[in-house]
Amino acid sequence: MPMTAPPTIALVGPGAIGTTVAAALHEADRTPALFGRTAHDHLELRFEGGRIRVPGPVRTDPADIETTFDLVFVAVKTTQVEAASKWLSALCSEKTVACVLQNGVEQKTLFAPYLSRDQVLPSAVWFPAQRESDASVWLRAKPKLTLPDTPAARIVLAALRDTRCSVEVTEDFTSAAWRKLLQNAVAGLMVLTGRRAGMYSRSDIETLSIAYLNEVIQEIVDAFKCAPAELGTSILADRQARRPLEWDTRNGVIQRCGQAHGIPSPVSDLIVPLLAAASDGPG
Repeated sequence: MPMTAPPTIALVGPGAIGTTVAAALHEADRTPALFGRTAHDHLELRFEGGRIRVPGPVRTDPADIETTFDLVFVAVKTTQVEAASKWLSALCSEKTVACVLQNGVEQKTLFAPYLSRDQVLPSAVWFPAQRESDASVWLRAKPKLTLPDTPAARIVLAALRDTRCSVEVTEDFTSAAWRKLLQNAVAGLMVLTGRRAGMYSRSDIETLSIAYLNEVIQEIVDAFKCAPAELGTSILADRQARRPLEWDTRNGVIQRCGQAHGIPSPVSDLIVPLLAAASDGPG
């Protein structure tokens, strides 16, 4: 998509991931318009050695939107897609690219009721960011996005060029997305224990994680073992706040795909019902 002028950019869902991307854009003088459920007069990203304050406001009423955008970053959870569809209707024209900052392997399917498949650009998000009690976001590592090698990716490359958030484009996006999904799946064990990353130093948790992932991806478990012991994850934060969990797109999909292809998934068959019950009840 050739660009003769900087793209107009909006961001829906200024949580931990959304705030990180908004801060990267603002730092490069490409401040996005901000939209979400909760009004804020600004966003704040903190990292070792500094902080970035992103001016707001975060607007909360889709009925007030008067223009569409070239690029919309969608940083809502999979449990919030239907609610976010009002923003998509207001912010997107038929030419808008919607870059979904949402891990998983089913983004195009999830957004199919609201946007054409060509408009939806999935991503794999590679950075640990977590919301703090004062509503700021703490970023623990350099942010990176992985995108499929499609024409729609070019506008994201233009928007994030020379920012602190790097972008890589790959022809084998499916493998990248599944690798990140498996990392998120293992993070689901934090929900069942109520513990943070320090628990992966236990040999029994390591053994369970390897059984879940398969020995060929030992590196993912090693990454958890080397993470700061107090590191959490978004699904753990949702569990602690008693919000609905993204258990199906992060964990259930592994069980569903295994069943579809006749591949046994005994660990998933144990973990998925427990996560579903933790999220949805009853009880």
